[in-house]
Amino acid sequence: MKRVYNFSAGPAILPEEVLKEAQKEMLDYEDSGMSVMEMSHRSAMYQKIIDDAEKDLRTLMHIPDNYKVLFLQGGATTQFSMIPMNLMKHGVADYIITGAWAKKAYQEAKKFGNAKAIASSEDKMFSYIPDVKHLNISDDADYVYMVDNNTIYGTKFYELPDTKGKVLINDASSCILSEPVDVSKYGVIFAGAQKNIGPAGTVIVIIREDLIRKDIKTDTPIMLRYDIHAENGSMYNTPPTYGIYICGKVFKWLLNLGGLEAIHKINLDKANLLYDYLDQSKLFFGTVEKKSRSLMNVCFKTDSEELDSLFIKEAKQKGFDNLKGHRSTGGMRASIYNAMPTEGVKALVEFMEQFEQKHKK
Repeated sequence: MKRVYNFSAGPAILPEEVLKEAQKEMLDYEDSGMSVMEMSHRSAMYQKIIDDAEKDLRTLMHIPDNYKVLFLQGGATTQFSMIPMNLMKHGVADYIITGAWAKKAYQEAKKFGNAKAIASSEDKMFSYIPDVKHLNISDDADYVYMVDNNTIYGTKFYELPDTKGKVLINDASSCILSEPVDVSKYGVIFAGAQKNIGPAGTVIVIIREDLIRKDIKTDTPIMLRYDIHAENGSMYNTPPTYGIYICGKVFKWLLNLGGLEAIHKINLDKANLLYDYLDQSKLFFGTVEKKSRSLMNVCFKTDSEELDSLFIKEAKQKGFDNLKGHRSTGGMRASIYNAMPTEGVKALVEFMEQFEQKHKK
């Protein structure tokens, strides 16, 4: 068996150690005689799986006791609707538009109330994070919404917006668990699992308890109510059981590495390897302002679309897969999430050096 270096933006690479454990347990989980995929979510054995996953996530992120952890379905995109449906008490919310997903969330929120775009980097194709120190926060805003890391464009927030006391909502889908975070600074942190945690189909919502309202519109679909999921321990219906099981294994993998402090150092080292090369290259160049660069999604190009296509083709032949940039940006994107080993980034840089030697002017 030969595994490639998978630089996909999502669904993305998972730790090989986790995949091997899941493979070993596929037919018989802990002498149960069945796979977790076949297991009743109401069984004591599965209850321990989901309880352990929550406990380990709380440990990793130092989640305060007054926050609920929910394992839901529908991916992060469903949260674009759930957040305004559950949190727009006064019908007003402020959005910071730093990429395609923030823009989609903003457009969805407008269906439910007065969503306002209070900052945007669309003027330069989302290649930077706008100034968030002096935002025009709405006096009656129920929350301020941000997307921490922008997968498509390769940008990252390095300081939190001054919300003037308003609740901060964070879509952390493509950077969750990549670095330490102070959960208490947010009202809600949510993330689709398929980029940095586990399989597609699972979404994690970390929500402060006082934001879980019962006095929302009575016609709100029951599956889109945070209070229902919180009251039922993420099991109002059958949750994404196998996805949660894999997430739990990833949490343990991170704990064994030394937690978020340890993985953050590894992620910094990986990103610096690639950015340092891009900064001195005469062929490749990064597409994001330096102060806004993501540690998870590194976007770059040459000055020729034909050369970009050739690079992607030859890279795939050498075992570097999914390096093609998003269709809206072109060029290349190397997603170097937690599970991407340092050796993979080193090998990519070596290949880029060889490619540059062949094609330099």
